[in-house]
Amino acid sequence: MTVVAAYLYRNGRPVMPVTLDEPSKCAADRSEFVWIGLVEPSEEELRKLQDNYRLHPLAIEDALKAHQRPKVDVYGDQLFVVARTAHLEDDRIAYGETAIFVSENHIITVRHGSARAHTELRQQLEAAPSLLGHGVDYVLHAILDFIVDGYPPIVEAIEEEVLETEQRTLDTFLEREEVRRLFTLRRELIRFERILGPMSEMCKRLTHLDLPALDHEVRPYFNDVYDHVRRVEARVGSLREILTSVFEASNLLEQQRQGTITRQLAAWAAILAVPTAIAGIYGMNFEHMPELKTRYGYFIILGVISVLCLTLFIRFRKLKWL
Repeated sequence: MTVVAAYLYRNGRPVMPVTLDEPSKCAADRSEFVWIGLVEPSEEELRKLQDNYRLHPLAIEDALKAHQRPKVDVYGDQLFVVARTAHLEDDRIAYGETAIFVSENHIITVRHGSARAHTELRQQLEAAPSLLGHGVDYVLHAILDFIVDGYPPIVEAIEEEVLETEQRTLDTFLEREEVRRLFTLRRELIRFERILGPMSEMCKRLTHLDLPALDHEVRPYFNDVYDHVRRVEARVGSLREILTSVFEASNLLEQQRQGTITRQLAAWAAILAVPTAIAGIYGMNFEHMPELKTRYGYFIILGVISVLCLTLFIRFRKLKWL
C-alpha cells in the first residue's frame, strides 16, 4: 500500500483521515492542513494528487522519476522540495529520496528507497500539538530534520572502522583486503559529500529566501537543520583526511620495512662476501701457492674468516642493520 498515512489536522491534532480521490477542504488560515505520506506511489496516484491539490506537472514528473538532486523549486504559491536520505546497507551507503509538496494548507511527502518511515516522526509531532499547530512549514522542518538525523550514525560507523584500521596500521601491515576496504570507504565518502553539498544549499535557501508557504518565524528551525548538515559535512571531510593519513602512514611503514629488509640483505651479503672471496682465491688451483704447504693453514684461514665475519656482524649490529 503506497499511502502510509493521510489526515486532516486542525490546531495540531488529527481530525479525520483523507483520501486521494477528492481534495480536502481546509480553513483559510494555517490552523488546518492536510498531511499525506506516500511510499513508491504509482503515476495514477500522483496524477490524482495533481488534480486535487493543483500540483505542478514538472514537480510530479520529478517525484515519479526520483534520483533528483536536493533542491527547492517554487511553483506559484507552492514549494517542491527534494531531500536525499541515506543509510548503511551491507557496509555501503544506500541512498533514497523524499519529495515534498508544500502549500499553506497541505504537505505531501513521496518517499523512494528510504529505509526510515515517517510513522515515528508523525507520532512525535502529534504528541506535541502546540508545535504541530504552527502549520505545514513546521512539518517541513521536522521532516528535513528527521532526514538529516539519519546522517550522523553513518559517519559514526565509518569513523569507528577507519580509526580501528588506523590503529592496525601502526601495529601491523595492512592486508590487501584492508587496503581495498579503505579505498571503498573513500569512494563512499566522496559520494556522500556529493549529497551533502546540495542538501546544505537547499537548507540555506529555506533559511535565507522569502518562499511561499513558509513563515518567517520558522526560519531559525531551518537554520538549525542547515547547521546539522554543515557539521556532518565537516566530519566527512575530517574522515577523508584521516583516510589519507592512513594511506600515507601505511605507505611510509611499508617503505621503512622494505628499507630494513634491504639493509639486512646488504649486511649479510657483505658478511658472506668475506669467506666467498677467500675461498675463491684458494680455489684457483695454482700449483705454486705458498700457503698450500702450511701445516696449519686450513685452521688459520678458518680463524681469519671467523674473525672478519664476526667483526662485520658486530659492526652492522651497532649500525642497526641487523
